Amino acid sequence: MFDLPFLDIPALRAVHGTVRLPGSKSISNRVLLLAALCEGRTVIHDLLDSDDTRVMLQALRQLGCVVELQGTSHVIEGLGSRPRQPQAELFLGNAGTAMRPLTAALAVLGGDYRLSGIPRMHERPIGDLVDALRTLGCRIDYLGQAGYPPLRIGAPDLSLDRPIPVRGDVSSQFLTALLLALPLAAGRPGARDIVIDVVGELISKPYIDITLQLLARFGVTVQRQGWQRFVIPSGSRYRSPGEIHVEADASSASYFIAAGALSEDAAGQNGLTIEGVGEASIQGDIRFVEAARQMGAQIESGPNWLRVRRGAWPLRAIDLDGNHIPDAAMTLAVMALYADGPSTLRNIASWRVKETDRIAAMANELRKLGAQVEEGADFIRIHPPAGAAAWRAASIHTYDDHRMAMCGSLAAFNPAGLPVRIEDPRCVGKTFPDYFETLFALAGAAGPVPVICIDGPTASGKGTLAAELARRLGFRFLDSGALYRLVGLAARQQGMAPDATNEAALASLARQLPVRFEAQTVWLADQDVTDAIRTEAAGMDASRVSALPAVRQALLALQRDFARLPGLVADGRDMGTVVFPDARLKVFLTADAAQRAERRYKQLISKGISANIDSLRADLEARDARDRDRAAAPLKAAPDALLLDNSLLSIAQSVEQVLSWWQARQPF
Repeated sequence: MFDLPFLDIPALRAVHGTVRLPGSKSISNRVLLLAALCEGRTVIHDLLDSDDTRVMLQALRQLGCVVELQGTSHVIEGLGSRPRQPQAELFLGNAGTAMRPLTAALAVLGGDYRLSGIPRMHERPIGDLVDALRTLGCRIDYLGQAGYPPLRIGAPDLSLDRPIPVRGDVSSQFLTALLLALPLAAGRPGARDIVIDVVGELISKPYIDITLQLLARFGVTVQRQGWQRFVIPSGSRYRSPGEIHVEADASSASYFIAAGALSEDAAGQNGLTIEGVGEASIQGDIRFVEAARQMGAQIESGPNWLRVRRGAWPLRAIDLDGNHIPDAAMTLAVMALYADGPSTLRNIASWRVKETDRIAAMANELRKLGAQVEEGADFIRIHPPAGAAAWRAASIHTYDDHRMAMCGSLAAFNPAGLPVRIEDPRCVGKTFPDYFETLFALAGAAGPVPVICIDGPTASGKGTLAAELARRLGFRFLDSGALYRLVGLAARQQGMAPDATNEAALASLARQLPVRFEAQTVWLADQDVTDAIRTEAAGMDASRVSALPAVRQALLALQRDFARLPGLVADGRDMGTVVFPDARLKVFLTADAAQRAERRYKQLISKGISANIDSLRADLEARDARDRDRAAAPLKAAPDALLLDNSLLSIAQSVEQVLSWWQARQPF
């Protein structure tokens, strides 16, 4: 997950390949709670791993539920009719799919519980659910503003002989919470049928369908009379299905359906395949497929898969009641930027009480991109930018809302070839922690991938600087010196001297170099060589190997292949002159030999390696001379490189300087 203040996404042209989506948030948290309320054990396969499911799992553990991870599956030992911990303080973040159902279940079961979340959760209404629970005898107190969390729950005095009214026009999660909780009371001796009456129009009906289908999987069949009355039969009791699989998330599928619809056709490519969910899904948001087809997307479907490609272009404008797909409809708002006229999404008042006020947030951010947007209490109308010239590069504020971040990324397909900045990209952790990594693995850039080159002599600090820049920007990192060190090490392991007498063999070795970089670890085939390539001897071998033209040519394609989305920071001695001559920013980093020798000396001593500072300086100066005088790509600054002497600068100061140069070249 990109744990950064912002992430810059270059302009994108196309997506292709296959994506396997994470499990549904809506299904995952419902299944977790149902498994916890059963007697016995339930094995859950393909559970979503996200912020929302983590807070639910933590809450269940605090209540005494035993949770084990077996491979990729979760095993839940159910609590049955009574939590093992009658007192707990539960922090539920911003997870409505945890706060609302747990409030209802614990209120019916009784105990001494405090439920809280982040500040935004304390702004999300829960009063209608609390009112419904109080009418049946539950004891719930507000610990802050009336109508909102945090809450304190006590022991109930249940009275279930009259229908329980609950408003349906604010959030379907209120009804879902009651449906999940009340079977706990229906199974008590002498209990009657329990009736829930929906007051007003029920929104987001497909989410209620999910709840009803999952209840049936756990042994409780609810009788539905239209969408106004729900009857839980007396004697209902939860029974574990033994095993259950969580469908892939249909809401998450919407971003990739949209990307496929926006993607330019590429020769030899057959669109984008989405695995884990098909049109037969129990999730209401799968009806996003119908809306995307209305806009012109070409979509095929099979058992648990979808295949998407561009159809009509520009997309066709739509006027749609989005009540049945409240989360996925947000994706349509961004697709509307690419339509042939204004699009309107209606009946979406629930957007205003989600993780943020999504109508206001979407209007604000789409305007930044060049759209004209009208908004009302329950609608949004988007007039797309009037041609490529009207698009603007924008920094998208995400409001700590995962869907704003994922929707915002789709603006990178704009016809003007402009990048888009996503602020606080880590917020996607709520439902899809590796969303951006998944997108980048499928997408092709509309132009060259952004590259920053850091060149300079040995021990100038370029590797440390480049690695920190890559971390701060979320870019990939290429330590080109490591490649030459790896060639030298591989040669030594094969009993070959890394010098000019073996140039052809060394070049052949370089072309087939089985190298992998994983976080801070460097692998040569299956061998961890992170420390082995950092010795002084390995450095000297690298200097000899890098002077050989055939080896440099052999490694050129491998080095250029590191330039992948969202960008690359490459350090070496010829990154800006030979490997990436068109890099967007080139920096030539240097420091005087005495400073570099002192840095290397301290580095070696800190690792317990004895060293002599005078010898180190002599070695550095000799290596500098060899690098400057070699025939193949001699060490020198590119003509358009910015010079940075860091003799008297800290790493932090050097990083800030280069970041400021980089930011000055961005359009935001």
